[in-house]
Amino acid sequence: MTGLSLVHAGRPARGMTARGYGAWLGVLGLLLVWEALAHVVSGAFVLAAPTEILAYLVEDRGLVTRALGVTLGNAALGYVFGNLAAIALAALALLWPRSERIVTGLALLVYCLPLVATGPILRVLFGPGAGPQITLAALAVYYTTLIPLLVGLRAAPAGWFDLVRSYGRGRWSELVHVRLMASLPYLFAGLQIAAPAAFLGAMVGEFTGAERGLGVLTVRAIRALDVDMTWGVATVATAVAILAYVGLGMIARRFLRDAPPVILAAPASDTVRDSGSGWKAAIGVTVIALAGWALAFWVFDLNPFFAKGPMDVLDALLLAEDAGATRGTLAVALSETAVYLLPGYFAGLAAGAGLAMLLVLVPVIAGTAMPLAIALRSVPIVTTAPLVVLLLGRGATGTIVLVAVMVFFPTFVACLHGLRQAPGQVLDVFDSFAAGPVSRLVRVRIPAMLPAFFAAARMAVPASVLAVTVVEWLATGAGIGSLMAMSASLSDFDMLWSSVVLVAAISALGYALVGSVERRILRVYAPEQLT
Repeated sequence: MTGLSLVHAGRPARGMTARGYGAWLGVLGLLLVWEALAHVVSGAFVLAAPTEILAYLVEDRGLVTRALGVTLGNAALGYVFGNLAAIALAALALLWPRSERIVTGLALLVYCLPLVATGPILRVLFGPGAGPQITLAALAVYYTTLIPLLVGLRAAPAGWFDLVRSYGRGRWSELVHVRLMASLPYLFAGLQIAAPAAFLGAMVGEFTGAERGLGVLTVRAIRALDVDMTWGVATVATAVAILAYVGLGMIARRFLRDAPPVILAAPASDTVRDSGSGWKAAIGVTVIALAGWALAFWVFDLNPFFAKGPMDVLDALLLAEDAGATRGTLAVALSETAVYLLPGYFAGLAAGAGLAMLLVLVPVIAGTAMPLAIALRSVPIVTTAPLVVLLLGRGATGTIVLVAVMVFFPTFVACLHGLRQAPGQVLDVFDSFAAGPVSRLVRVRIPAMLPAFFAAARMAVPASVLAVTVVEWLATGAGIGSLMAMSASLSDFDMLWSSVVLVAAISALGYALVGSVERRILRVYAPEQLT
């Protein structure tokens, strides 16, 4: 499992009751602080108190309930379609092993498509209705299920296959009795973390011109500067996402002996041992993606006014008379985005790893830190963005914080798991020399954490791009997110499609770059060297 980040909740152990009480007390303390702080800054119109949010939800419960029903319905359909697509792709990779790198490469490329730009394109394709919401929900979830499922299908020990063969059974029995059973915990892991993502995708789709849903209420609240409504919608969205996340975890624990792992990223080692093969796979993914793009436009006979193929984008960027101006506009927008993206990305990584280390050194604070971290993981980014803008303004600070929040949770849980995987024999040696907790952390636990940290860092690349484009789209008026929103509103589809291609390519390259850094560092500090 080298290069693979696993996080598991585990079954309740003895003494967990005290921790449970600590978690509830931590949540209560946060609510009291929130209430007090809201009354202190009541004249600033940036923060709604929990009591004010509750009053709004009670008063407008009919409106919120109807909007929630619409969003939930679209998210549920997208969740089903996206997970079915993930299972189909995993089956293809299993039946045809040579295709696995192509399948995962194409899946990553599609996952890197910016939702804020894909939404307007889908709105033109589907027209009025729920098509864009359902499609974006499906696109948001399939990758988070595909990767764990692929890992799970390969997780069965070789001895199990030998046992099946010793009874004279064939490949079908291996699939049903070994691979599928071994993959169930991983499948549940993907389904669990996909639930909040489906809700996010549906809300992003509602931002692109839907008539109903929580996304529509969010837009209305932003335009009206209605603080109570903004916080109320965000609270409902967060609560639903948390309930879906926790509920699926409970179902998994009901049917599985062990709590399911949460896969944050695919193993890097499997795809890089043969660098030549890796380059061949990358070229193959590029060729198939371009061919599929062009073929889809030809098969469906899409209107060339808004549907731009590979040659249209190439012409807009390199061959057209105004190609220089297009490149200049994109370069300025990307540079503005980088100013927010890179600090937020690294701040989120540092905050996640730092809090994980702090919990290892001071476990007593886990009761307060864990509920807050789960809430940050579950809240849809489209509802976080208006809140951050209300609190911190439309400048760099708010955008950087939003990106950091998006990166924080997966980094935190991955690093916490990695820190707890430190070899016990090595820790015993340090204990025999009376080494302190800081010394054990620096010399043993942090090296053991590195594979999990880098797995989270890879997955955080497309997540951080999503975060920065959402806040630029909604609030800042600058950067590539704002450019995509403006291009959609002006029907400048050459610019919109060019932006989509560049953002997806940069996200995929960023993912690969983090993987390259990971390989270099793990060659020196690999956890196996400590055992």
